[in-house]
Formats: sequence, structure tokens, C-alpha cells
Amino acid sequence: MHLPAPDLSIVARRSDIVAGLREIVPPDSVIADDDSLGVYDCDALTAVRQKPLAAVLPADTGEVARILRFCRDQGVNVVPRGAGTSLSGGSIPLGDGILLVTSRLNRILEIDYENRCAVVQPGVTNLAITKAVEDRGFYYAPDPSSQLACSIGGNVAENSGGIHCLKYGITTNNLLGVEIALIDGDIARIGGKAGAPSGYDLLGLVTGSEGLLGVVTEVTVRILPRPPVARALLLGFPSIESAGACVAAVIAAGIIPAGMELMDRLTVEAVEAYCRPGYPDAEACLIAELDGTAAEVTALIARVERIATDCGATSCHASTSEAERLAIWAGRKAAFPATGRIAPDMLCMDGTIPRRELPRVLNRIGELSRIYGLPVANVFHAGDGNLHPLILYDVMKPGDLERAESFGNDILTLCVECGGVLTGEHGVGIEKRDLMPVMFAEEDLAQQLRVKCAFDPSHRLNPGKVFPHLHACAELGRVHVHGGAFRRADLPRL
Repeated sequence: MHLPAPDLSIVARRSDIVAGLREIVPPDSVIADDDSLGVYDCDALTAVRQKPLAAVLPADTGEVARILRFCRDQGVNVVPRGAGTSLSGGSIPLGDGILLVTSRLNRILEIDYENRCAVVQPGVTNLAITKAVEDRGFYYAPDPSSQLACSIGGNVAENSGGIHCLKYGITTNNLLGVEIALIDGDIARIGGKAGAPSGYDLLGLVTGSEGLLGVVTEVTVRILPRPPVARALLLGFPSIESAGACVAAVIAAGIIPAGMELMDRLTVEAVEAYCRPGYPDAEACLIAELDGTAAEVTALIARVERIATDCGATSCHASTSEAERLAIWAGRKAAFPATGRIAPDMLCMDGTIPRRELPRVLNRIGELSRIYGLPVANVFHAGDGNLHPLILYDVMKPGDLERAESFGNDILTLCVECGGVLTGEHGVGIEKRDLMPVMFAEEDLAQQLRVKCAFDPSHRLNPGKVFPHLHACAELGRVHVHGGAFRRADLPRL
């Protein structure tokens, strides 16, 4: 993993660039001193660090637009950043670029219960949306483990999922519209309370685009009424493979739990030491949440318990109170920080596979752990096959980081070989950038780049991320040639 070398001609103009930015926003909204920029030298992928040329914190959509237009005119790269929780390096700064931080765009603009939606700025945290509507019996369904900190703008950029994505979908399934600032300073609105317009799926295009197409300045999300009853079923298994087989068997039986999460012994022991949620003494722990009416939930729990028993479960326990249900989930949500206490450093991988491949892939990850001599803690969204192996290492030990990266690359390559994909919710960033040819042919990558060129012809937005090789737009041809292809002019402007 590496970042492109800074353009020294841009770095030499740093003082002029900072002065120009301070004419757009209040001076204290531009951070340029070396000590303060240390706060922004990485995101949650801490293995790679780089201080930006400057960090800018706009307070409204107009300031975002003017900053982007200035950077385009000055030939300065821009890296959008929300809360900085990206685990794939999607918001790691560039030495010759500014970091456009959206944390001050943090207001909930409107809650429309009649239309079951909320309009929020990108700096609003994921959990804050649920907190704002829970008194009326509503919630926002996507719930990444980092939901206390991660921002909704970052969720849109990475198309984040979470524990309850199996039944209720990931970000793209709960998104109705966005407002986005383009590199030339224009503002486009895609969808809204009525949802995405017909025609090109521009909302789907922007969701998961990792800051390569524009900067999201407003988001309209769907809010849902809470189900009458929700209970968590805690299952212990003699092996992680048998737990994986249970996941596949539950889905094959036509049961769609609200969430299904799997943890191996290493993770369970770390979580128990961290917050004591009462997990079973087993090689693997599976959490399945069933929700709906009381009668429906009772029947589903009985069915899942029978399937688990047939798959060799050594223990079955269903929550009997809301407090107990929340305690079970609190342990799962604490898995990353809990595992982080085992070793000084950790790489959190993110790949997705067909559920039927769970036993095979989990077994192979164990083999790779022995080959590389590095422990791995398995914790993931088992219901949709989104794996999050946590590779533990010590960056102070020579060769450990390199082995961890190779280990992670082998896991992601295995996911693709099994019919899966490189990422489920963390995005590509720089972590998986050089693995893109494993999944996509050169023609596929070129077509993706043509879309990038339609939005950002000069490649100023988040360069060095996602694409292993960046071509000039002129090399790829004009996007709107061939009749029905996408044109930038198709974007609805404000």
C-alpha cells in the first residue's frame, strides 16, 4: 500500500494556496501548521500516513462549492473526509492536496415522519439519526460497528452496511437522494424524498464512489418504524466451519434474520475480557436476531434453534429482555477494539463471498494464518457473506506489516476466486487498489474511469485511490460518444 509521490510544484505553492483558501472560508477554518495537521495524517487504516497540504473545514454547501472550484482552477488535488473512520485508506490525505473535512456540516435539516425520511448534512453521525427519531418509534437501519463515530457522508462514500443489513439493506437500500458538489463548483441534486428519478441510476453511481466523483453535501435517508419485537439468539459451535454451515442452512430454509454475526474463539475471548457480554465457551459464536410480531419471533427462534442443533450447536440461548439483547450486540460491536488489545496493530479486511463458501473460506483463512505465522480473528456479517478477518501483527517487528499485507491480499483474492468480491462495505481506497485487476478486466476498469472522467476530467478528486493505473481522460475517449452512454450534462443542477 502506498500513496503517489507529491507534485513538488504544487507543494512549492502551499502558502499561496492556503492564502487563497482563507479568502473563501474564515481563516480559522483552514488548518495549515505542521503540528495541527498531524491529527489528519491518516484515517482508520493507520499503516499508511501522510500529512495533507492543508485541511479545510467548510460550514455550508456554498463554501464546499467555492473550495472545489478554487482547487480545480489552481490544479490542487482534493481528498474528501468525513469522520476519518475509513478502513481501506479512502480518506488518507495526499501531500500535494487539501483535505476537505465535512465535520462542520453536522445538522439534521428535516425529519419528515409522514414520508418516513430525514434530510441531513454529511457530518451527522450514523447513530445520531436513530437518536433523533427513536422517540417516535423510528430508526435508521444501516448500523456499522463504528456508527457512534462514522458520518453519513462517509457511509454514502463507502456504501456502508452493518449488523442489520441482511434484512434491511446497506446504505444504497436506505438512501433516497443526495446533493453533491462537483469539482467545477456546480451543485447537483439526485433524487430526494420521492426517491431516485427514472433513467440513469445516478444515485447508485454516487453511492460507494469513494469521493472520486464529488463531495456529498446533503443526504436524504429512509427511516423505518421499529419492529414490535426483536430477540437475539446466541449460539455456540464446536468449529467456525460448523457455524458457517448453520448460516447457510438458515438462509436456505427461507429465514431472513434481521442480522447474523459470527465470531471465532479468539474474538469471543477478546470480547469477553473487554466487556463481558456473556458469550458461550465455544470455538465459534453465532448471533442471529429475529424480529417481527411476538408470535412470529417465537416461531422463528424455534426453527433456527432446530437448524443450529442439526449443525452441531453446543449451546442455544435466546434473549429474554431488551437489555439482554442489547448486551449481546454490545459485545459484537466491541469486537474491533477488543481484538485490538491482543496485538499492537491490526489490519481489518473486508471481502464478500457466497454463503455456501463460508466453511471452505474460513478453513483456508486458518491455513493462511499458519503459513504467515500471524494470528487472525474472524468476525463478520455472516448472513450476507461479508467477511472481516482481523489480521494481528506488530509493525515494530521487521517484516510483520509486509506479511500482514500479503496475508490480506491472499484472503481477498480467495474471495474473488470463490465467486465473491473485493469489498462489502469498506471500499477499495488504497488497500485494495492494486487488486482491482483480480476482479475486473482492463476493459472494465477503463469504463469505470470514463465515468470518473465525466465528473472529474482533471482527476483532482481523491487521486491515487481505487484505480491501480490512472489514465488521462483523453486516452479513454469521450464518455458521451456511443449514443446512450452517460453524460455529465445529464446531472440535475440546482
